[in-house]
Amino acid sequence: MISRLLIANRGEIAVRIARACRELGVEVVAVHSTSDRNSAVVALADESVHIGPPAPRRSYLHVPNIVEAALRSGADAIHPGYGFLSEDPDFAEICAAEGLTFVGPPPAVMQQMGNKATARRLMADAGLPLLPGVVEPVRTAEEGRQIAARIGYPVIIKAAAGGGGRGMTVVSAERDFDYAFTATRATARAVFRDPTVYVERYLPRARHVEVQVLCDSHGNGVSLGERDCSLQRRHQKLLEEGPAAHLTPEQRTELGRLAVHGALSVGYTGAGTMEFLVDGSGAAYFMEMNARIQVEHPVTELLTGIDLVREQILVAAGRRLPFRQEDVVPRGAAIECRINAEDPTRGFAPAPGRLDVLQVPDGPWTRFDTGYRQGDTVSPDYDSLLGKLVVWAPDRDQAIRRMDRALAEMRVEGPGVHTTIALHRALLRDPDVVADRHDVQFLDRALPEVLASAADLSDSLAPGLPTARGSLQLVQTPAEPTRPDSPTPTEGQIPCQTRPSLSPT
Repeated sequence: MISRLLIANRGEIAVRIARACRELGVEVVAVHSTSDRNSAVVALADESVHIGPPAPRRSYLHVPNIVEAALRSGADAIHPGYGFLSEDPDFAEICAAEGLTFVGPPPAVMQQMGNKATARRLMADAGLPLLPGVVEPVRTAEEGRQIAARIGYPVIIKAAAGGGGRGMTVVSAERDFDYAFTATRATARAVFRDPTVYVERYLPRARHVEVQVLCDSHGNGVSLGERDCSLQRRHQKLLEEGPAAHLTPEQRTELGRLAVHGALSVGYTGAGTMEFLVDGSGAAYFMEMNARIQVEHPVTELLTGIDLVREQILVAAGRRLPFRQEDVVPRGAAIECRINAEDPTRGFAPAPGRLDVLQVPDGPWTRFDTGYRQGDTVSPDYDSLLGKLVVWAPDRDQAIRRMDRALAEMRVEGPGVHTTIALHRALLRDPDVVADRHDVQFLDRALPEVLASAADLSDSLAPGLPTARGSLQLVQTPAEPTRPDSPTPTEGQIPCQTRPSLSPT
């Protein structure tokens, strides 16, 4: 079993991993940049190691410093969280070479599934349905145009090494293809250091549905249900919910079966997510696999009661999964809102700053995962995720109302700080969202109306909640009886104040 684990990450996921370690009796080593030296995870850890200045490339992405921190602190395992080095097969391989257990899939599997084009080919071989397109890299614009003409517009050009919603361009007509191809390759080269792209049919008005899987190193795998992540802005998820209410039980079962079969077919171990696009008829198409824990994993935890990070660590330590598919019974509905330090009215520009007030909602089945505390500063050097507000309820309607209540209770204030709280409240009041009629392009179409609604909510004082009226006294306090030896002084007769008695010394 792992006895001492280094968390190669920061923020809320680092705190989340530290808490799972605490419950497992695993000692925690936190790494931190200069600006994170007083962070919440450092306070939770048994030991912390400074790994560099704020710039990620010189700290959280600097492999030599992180590996050195693990070896010097006596850690026997590394959990990468999400982002940073979590899907870097070279990092996982270096960890293995140094005798450190990497909490994640084997490096070779990570390499295969991290390349979207290769993953498409492998999943096609495993029998998963794909959108029309190619499974091999497209090397020239002319080759891409020929493919687009064959499968029909609109198409989407994707960076093979892409992630986080970057490196994707939708092309609606042939005249736009060459420019989009060149621009996407340039983005892929600059962001992912790999210009490889591929082309597939773009499915407008689709739903983004992802299936959480968990596999051990003994050949066992289970599906932990699905999440609907269709509320996105430019391929960036804002709100996730589970289950995907628009799926039938048969479609849900089939998606879970496909996801587990695809993961096991490549020898996947640990927590992972198979992402699908689902069209209006309910047909699902494999899109990509995320070979790591995901931001939205709490949705699945609330639905299933299974601690995903705990199981991740145990699987990495060589344990068998303690449950089978028939033991996994998702219940109710869960919603997660990403509370970002962003200003939606300025194109979601980052709005970091000091958190003078951070008042977190509470109440039944309400959870807030964050790496910040009141008084901390949200640094401009990292992503803008302030925390994740997650609620559970017996059904979707109650979950929406519970989330609205929780968002109304939340307060985040500080100089220059803006958040997406009001935007989420506006989304959850939109008739199409309430009726579960939205799709991946909903926010692109409805953003002006949603922003206007969010502004109205921001201008009102805690709308939806009872207005504060101050203290209300329903029963009057009885008047003190007038003592006969204490006559009420008449006007002009002001009694002298009684002096306290002095004790003799």
